[in-house]
Amino acid sequence: MSGTIAARLKDLGIELPQPAAAVANYVPFVVSGSLVFVSGQLPLENGKLMVAGKLGDSVTLEDGVRAARLCALNLLAQARAAAGGDLDRIRRLVRLTAFVASVPGFTDQPKVVNGASDLMVQVLGEAGRHARVAVGAPALPLDAAVEIDGIFELA
Repeated sequence: MSGTIAARLKDLGIELPQPAAAVANYVPFVVSGSLVFVSGQLPLENGKLMVAGKLGDSVTLEDGVRAARLCALNLLAQARAAAGGDLDRIRRLVRLTAFVASVPGFTDQPKVVNGASDLMVQVLGEAGRHARVAVGAPALPLDAAVEIDGIFELA
């Protein structure tokens, strides 16, 4: 993992996790042409779910932002694997789709998902600016507070 993005990660004190294995009948990512479609990533750290529950109930906004950031780290780990270990092959993050487990009436999903968006811009620079969707969901796998998938373009 050498190059500009790897250096930026090091400067930020960030070490990407090992890519999470699929837990059902799907693959962690699909490469089609120059696009990489990364399956939904949960807020896992060392293989353990770190933020469970619903925003607006047992999960604070700050913990939701942390969950989105963890999802983003896991997305980058999958993108690195798809790029053959070379993060500098990432030309652009095209889109994030984020699901935030939340109670009815909670409307700060965009603030939660900024945890992922901000990290992507920190790590990828201008190539990290992306389109996105941030929606509320009644429940997510394993009771995760956030799940995010992504589409990357490779050089």
